[in-house]
Amino acid sequence: MGCPAPGAAWTCMFLLLLLEGWAGPSRAQESKVLNGEECEAHSQPWQVGLFQGNQLLCGGVLLDANWVITAAHCKKPKYRVRLGDHSLKKKDGSEQELAVAQSIPHPCFNSSRQNHNHDLMLVKLHRQASLGPKVKPIRLTDRCAQPGQQCTISGWGTVTSPRENFPDTLNCAEVKIIPQKQCENVYPRKVTDGMVCAGDSSGADTCQGDSGGPLVCGGVLQGITSWGSDPCGRPERPGVYTNICRYLDWIKKTMNKKD
Repeated sequence: MGCPAPGAAWTCMFLLLLLEGWAGPSRAQESKVLNGEECEAHSQPWQVGLFQGNQLLCGGVLLDANWVITAAHCKKPKYRVRLGDHSLKKKDGSEQELAVAQSIPHPCFNSSRQNHNHDLMLVKLHRQASLGPKVKPIRLTDRCAQPGQQCTISGWGTVTSPRENFPDTLNCAEVKIIPQKQCENVYPRKVTDGMVCAGDSSGADTCQGDSGGPLVCGGVLQGITSWGSDPCGRPERPGVYTNICRYLDWIKKTMNKKD
């Protein structure tokens, strides 16, 4: 995928505060799941947390034993990847914490522009993750999501907004894909075809701490939590996700590239 000028694109409905780390003036660097509830433990085995020490930076998604995908605005000089987690305080033996070998933002992402374009990053793990029922990669989509399609968002981001209240356990919410034109009308001149919007009438939404986490539709990864309204969880202002179907070539080429 090239680096087109920002264009208008989608109509969205917002996920409630789940994952951390949104970009830009809207709510970048922070995201969470609002109007959601605790996920069934390990029902999202591809869910990843990015941490500096015990501080949650962002979410992420496991693509295979070597690779995680997250939002480009989540990049830090140093961080670690945690897999197989549900409760951040209580350990159940399924957790894995791995060092990062490489962080590879999309080449068209420009952190200084604050426009959320091309907000995705591949993270190569220092060693392979041990895969099993509680740590399992998700399949990438092979087609773009359709308006009205039901999806799941997840994360450890704040569950209230604007006051922040970060949960101990992974939270989930159900949202629907919003028509592109509708989302474009909500966020004039900010939405491109590299973005997809999702939300619901209750205000389910991602928020501070949820950035980089998954938008899963029909069992495949359709989006990465990127940005949205501030405060989060406004039914008329959906969450905005990096539209994975527009970046499949770059993702596959980068993961298959030999060092």
